[in-house]
Amino acid sequence: MRNRDVAAWTSAVVTVLVATALVSPAAAATSAPTTDRACPQLSKKLSWYGQNRARLQRMIDERGTCSGHHGPRPVAAFDWDNTVSKNDVTDATIAWSLKHDKILRPASWKKTSKWLTDDADKALTAACGTAVPVGAPLPTSTDTDCTDEIFNIRESGKTMSGAAAFAGEWNHRRTVPQYAWVPQLFAGHTVPELESYAAQARREALAAPVGSTQTLGTHTIPGYVRYYEQQRDLIRTLQKAGFDVYIVSAGSEPVTEVWSSGRGGVGIDRAHTIAIRSVLDSKGRITTYNEGCGGVGRTQGEAIPYIDGKRCWIDQDIFHIKGKSAWEKQRWSKRIALGGGDADTDVTFVGDATGAHLVLNRNKNEVMCRAYDNTDGRWVVNPMFIEPLPRKSGSYPCSTAAYNRPEGGFGPVLRPDGSVVPDQADSVY
Repeated sequence: MRNRDVAAWTSAVVTVLVATALVSPAAAATSAPTTDRACPQLSKKLSWYGQNRARLQRMIDERGTCSGHHGPRPVAAFDWDNTVSKNDVTDATIAWSLKHDKILRPASWKKTSKWLTDDADKALTAACGTAVPVGAPLPTSTDTDCTDEIFNIRESGKTMSGAAAFAGEWNHRRTVPQYAWVPQLFAGHTVPELESYAAQARREALAAPVGSTQTLGTHTIPGYVRYYEQQRDLIRTLQKAGFDVYIVSAGSEPVTEVWSSGRGGVGIDRAHTIAIRSVLDSKGRITTYNEGCGGVGRTQGEAIPYIDGKRCWIDQDIFHIKGKSAWEKQRWSKRIALGGGDADTDVTFVGDATGAHLVLNRNKNEVMCRAYDNTDGRWVVNPMFIEPLPRKSGSYPCSTAAYNRPEGGFGPVLRPDGSVVPDQADSVY
C-alpha cells in the first residue's frame, strides 16, 4: 500500500486490478476483431501522423472488448511528462514553488541526497545562505542566486559554476540522482501541501499561452503546459475498450497525481498513477527517502521509475511480481499491451508492450533507435503534437553510443538476438 499522509489518505482504499494481456501471441495472430460500429473509436477529428491512428485502433480492437475475449483486462501504460502533456509538470511545480518561497531550508544540503557532492553542498550553502532557520522557507522568490543554484542542479546535475552536483555509484538504468532529488527538495512538507503547489502551478501553466516562457533566476524555461488531446482521446478510448490504463512517471507522485486525476485531466485516478513515492515521517511529512522496488527497500533514490525501474514498478504494482524478478522481462501474459513514452527513461517498459510501442519523437537516442529499428513491427512513432521538433541532423548513434549502460556511459543498442542495431536516420518529425 502506498505511503500516504495519514490525514489525507486513511480514508482511501487502493485496489490495484491484476491486469494481463487478453490473448496468447498465437491467438492474437489468428483472431479477427469484430467490425461492430459500437467498438470504441479514436476521434477522427484529431490529427495523427501517417497511419498511426489506424494502427492504434487496430490494436485496441484486437485486444479490447471488441476482440470477443472475456479474460483479464489488458493493460496500457504511459509516461507523463512530454508524453501525455506537453512540457514537464515537475519543472512547472518546482518553478511555482521557487517563485513562492516553498522550499524549506534543510539542516544539511549534503544529506538531501546520498550522491550530492561537496561542491554542490558548498554552492547551495553559499547561494542560499544560513540566515534562514532550518525548516523555514528560503526566500527564493527574491534570492536569484539560491533559485539559480537549485534549479541548475535539478536541470543539469551541475552547479552554476559547472561542477558535478552528484557523484558516486548508482545503476544508471534504475535511477538518476537529479530526478530523485526533486521530491527530496520538498522534505518537511506534507503530501497535501505539495499537491496544493502542484495544483496552483497547473492552473498557471494551463492558462499561459502556448509557446510562452518564464524566467526562473537567470534560467528561461517553458511557461506553459498542455494536455495532448490525442493522448487524452487515446486513454479514454482504451478505457472504454476495457483496458486498465496507468501512468508511470519518474516525477514526484503527488505532483503527477494532480495532473492525471484532477478536473480536466485524463481520467486516470490515483490508484493508477505510479511515480516516485516519498517515505513520510511520523507526522506525515515528506522525507528525503523514497519507497523501493524489486527487492530494493527504502533508500534515497536507488530504485525509482526510471528506464528499467519503470518495468520494475509495472511488474510490482500492476502484475504483483515480487522481489528481484520484477526487474526481469516477463512472459507475454504478464506484460502491458500498449506502452507510451517519449524518452530513454521509457524505453524498457514501452519495449515490453506486446501490442504497440507508442513513441513521441523528442530525438532521444536509445528509444528512437528501438523505434526506428522496429524489430517486431509494432513501434508507432509520432512527432510531438504541439511544437514538434525539426528533423534530427545526422543519424542516431545506435551502433556505438545510444544504449545507457548500467554503470554509466553509452554503448551499442542490441536486439534481442544480440545483433547490433545500425545507426538510424530520423524520418518522423
